[in-house]
Amino acid sequence: MEKARLTFLGTGTSQGIPMIGCRCSVCSSADPMDKRLRSSVLVECGGQNILVDAGPDFRYQMLRAGVIHLDAILLTHNHKDHTGGLDDVRAFNFIEGLPAEIYCERYVEESLRNEYSYAFAEKKYPGAPEWHIHRIDGKPFTIFPDGHRERLVWVSGKGYEHVSCRDEEAGGQPSESHDGDSGCDRDAGKRPVTVIPIRGMHGSLPVLGYRFGDIAYCTDMNYIAESEFSKLQGLEHFVINCVKRGKHQSHFSLEEAIGTARRVGARHSWLTHLSHRLPCYRELCAELPEDILPAYDGLVIG
Repeated sequence: MEKARLTFLGTGTSQGIPMIGCRCSVCSSADPMDKRLRSSVLVECGGQNILVDAGPDFRYQMLRAGVIHLDAILLTHNHKDHTGGLDDVRAFNFIEGLPAEIYCERYVEESLRNEYSYAFAEKKYPGAPEWHIHRIDGKPFTIFPDGHRERLVWVSGKGYEHVSCRDEEAGGQPSESHDGDSGCDRDAGKRPVTVIPIRGMHGSLPVLGYRFGDIAYCTDMNYIAESEFSKLQGLEHFVINCVKRGKHQSHFSLEEAIGTARRVGARHSWLTHLSHRLPCYRELCAELPEDILPAYDGLVIG
């Protein structure tokens, strides 16, 4: 089984912790473990860097974690705390001379086309984000490291010109990215990564979690169908969302998250998308079993 490594870039709810204006004990905590950006993870698998969700904290998360390259961005659903930072892929576009490879469902793409209409315009504003959308569903899919269809060449005052990688390979004039790397050959040594989507429900909204080798990441869910649990067998690490004690309309409660983790039976389970309605990190650790613990920003597993 392919080994994966996962870094928690953010482990908070849509408002993060501390929440603006709140003076509760969690939001006032001086413990770094209680400082939570919006939920997102970086998965390293097959030599590739794969981001799951790009919320409003995307820019700072990339800088804080020292991420200088992304092979793919996977979106779980269309809510702003998971897609609100996608404009900032412009930096990767310019530095690397490549469009961002985004994997999402049809309804998520439609939402992006509405909220980021300028990124899909026929005549783009110079410097608008450049995305290549891969439409996915509940079936397994593969992220190929050499799957770039085109490179971007910046023309001052005009924007990007798109150059086909096939044209380069056929002997055309190679393009130059801003950092001096040329051609479409930066993927040497990387392997294709097969991703298994996990279907869940976020209230009435269908969402996707993802399995990468021996790690699965499921956020913003309050229901996983029985048929999906076969995809979660044999995990080393299972990540599940949890916002508070007691029933929530679209997220697992603490009790439900623990029960789901027990049902999956991974060696280690981690709680994410945590709100200030749960105790401080160290208090929460003290009441949880050793194999089910709260994640925190910067935690690396795998």
